[in-house]
Amino acid sequence: MKPLIGISCCNRDVGGENAQTVKDRYVKSVIEYADCLAVLIPAITTGFEAKTLAGKLDGLMLTGSTSNIYTRFYDPDTPAGEGPFDVDRDGVSFAMIEAMIDAQKPVFGICRGFQEINVALGGTLRRDLGPKHHAPDTATFNDMFEFGHDVTLIDGGFFEEQLGGNLWVNSVHFQGVARLADGLTMEAVAPDGIVEAFSANLGGSQVVAVQWHPEWRPADYPDRQSFFQWLGQAARGEAVV
Repeated sequence: MKPLIGISCCNRDVGGENAQTVKDRYVKSVIEYADCLAVLIPAITTGFEAKTLAGKLDGLMLTGSTSNIYTRFYDPDTPAGEGPFDVDRDGVSFAMIEAMIDAQKPVFGICRGFQEINVALGGTLRRDLGPKHHAPDTATFNDMFEFGHDVTLIDGGFFEEQLGGNLWVNSVHFQGVARLADGLTMEAVAPDGIVEAFSANLGGSQVVAVQWHPEWRPADYPDRQSFFQWLGQAARGEAVV
């Protein structure tokens, strides 16, 4: 059987009522490039049992989102800051990260998911990146995902070994890593020093996460396909990091 990957959802207003949502491009990338089955994990804390769910999954992928992690989860002494927030997603994601790591199963993250892993493991975020990492408000939806910059892959790291020395990545975020959590290894850095990717092997749980969006037009970018291929390999029990 193909491995089963849990994919995180977000809370969204749809037609005046709450709905669980995830963009098709995340799901299709897992199916096509990881060659895995996909199941959606609702961002609902009521009746939620992370340990039970983790026992049924072969891997976890945390998606990007327009919402931000609630500030007080990583900086309890400051005001909440700018939303929108999705605290139920925060709760589900943090619990799933812990349960999957305890179960020695892979955890992969994209954008918000990248930030969730860092916060769940004790890292912090910064909220002052401004326009350097996001297209202008006047950009179209497609142009927003074509905005980006080069990243430098860390010498001797997993990404550098697999992909080479540098990459161009899209950039669709206003927040980023302030302090990288203990146990995470930086894999890529933006020209202004912002961490763009990290990896870890935490007691057998393989962790890989990127701040950019590899699920956007992966057919045109082999390096974006690689992210999901690694997920598939890790879900099959193969060593990735």
